[in-house]
Amino acid sequence: MPELDIIVALFGVALCAGCLDTLAGGGGLLVLPALILAGLPPLEALGTNKMQGTMGTATATWMMLRHRRVTWQQMKPLMLWAFLGSILGTIAVQFIDAGFLRYLIPVVLIGIAGYFLFSGQLLDKVHPVKLAPERFRRLVLPGIGVYDGMIGPGAGSFFSLSLVAWQGKPLLDATAMAKCLNFATNFASLLVFLTTGKLLWQVGLVMMCGQVLGAWCGSHLLFRSNPQVLRVLIVVLCLGMLVRYFVGG
Repeated sequence: MPELDIIVALFGVALCAGCLDTLAGGGGLLVLPALILAGLPPLEALGTNKMQGTMGTATATWMMLRHRRVTWQQMKPLMLWAFLGSILGTIAVQFIDAGFLRYLIPVVLIGIAGYFLFSGQLLDKVHPVKLAPERFRRLVLPGIGVYDGMIGPGAGSFFSLSLVAWQGKPLLDATAMAKCLNFATNFASLLVFLTTGKLLWQVGLVMMCGQVLGAWCGSHLLFRSNPQVLRVLIVVLCLGMLVRYFVGG
């Protein structure tokens, strides 16, 4: 169990992540490095991240359904395939050596940070349908689900980009659908971590409160911020924490 000052710091990180996630996405790029830097073992860091992240995506999904940006009938088959992929990914990561994970996670996060910095430009383009809906559902969604189950940050952006690039969805529709898909993968991963006990309840609950408060703040700043500037800020903070992790380790 981390010291009180570390828990308070993680609450602050979750608050910032919830706010930034509402404004530009990518909050997970802050949370996972912070948990690693706080000294949590890799699997506990992944599990605790899923615990607090599930709250945010559950809230977003409820809002999408409530405001009819998506329908349950539309999303149910898509969420199922993403859910199954995440289950497989989360089970697989339990068998990866902890020492290897300790270095794999930061390296993957560095790559995702680079992708995240430029993904906004990719999402701005209009694309024709390039993959049959059935193939997309059975191949692409489980693939992203596996990644989300194993590591996680950036998965929501991957869902949005794939829907725009391969299914020709408008950006707003793709973003709404991605929130639901990300909830399915987060919830699936959390279920596995709950059965293995690889999460810290106290830290996760505190960070969940930070996520909710941050999302509330972000919703009030939504039309006052430049998303691309926030993307750069998220990447800089993420890389800064990872550098501190490597130097400190």
